[in-house]
Amino acid sequence: MIEARNSPIHGIGAFAAKDLKAGQRIGQYEGRRYTARQAAARDWDHALTYVFGLSDGSIIDAAEGGNPTRHLNHSCAPNCEAQEETGPRGRLQIVFYALRDLKAGEELFLDYCLMVEEPQAAGDHYRCVCGAAQCRGTLLAPQGAA
Repeated sequence: MIEARNSPIHGIGAFAAKDLKAGQRIGQYEGRRYTARQAAARDWDHALTYVFGLSDGSIIDAAEGGNPTRHLNHSCAPNCEAQEETGPRGRLQIVFYALRDLKAGEELFLDYCLMVEEPQAAGDHYRCVCGAAQCRGTLLAPQGAA
């Protein structure tokens, strides 16, 4: 469904390999899993990370065993969304869906809505460069989002 290649927004991006319909499943986020306890004990201070947190506190690290879904870049005007679902073996997983019809070759974007402990101290570390008309200038979640 998707292919990774150079992005005009940031580094490598994920692009639709074929036309996709609104609501269509694009793929599942894959990688090494860490329990909440393992994730809390690990130093996640990387320059580039591919981690996705789940509601049970566990983490999927796509830098280890990931697939092209790890290259979905951020946009304040996303065309995809991530949904947490229970997989066939009862484990939580992240699955991506198209928010609107997408053409083959179109870059796929998520709104990262990052939550950090001290957003006021985040500075330029989470600066957005998506270029969307409604860009809020940050990868962080909008004020008041939970």
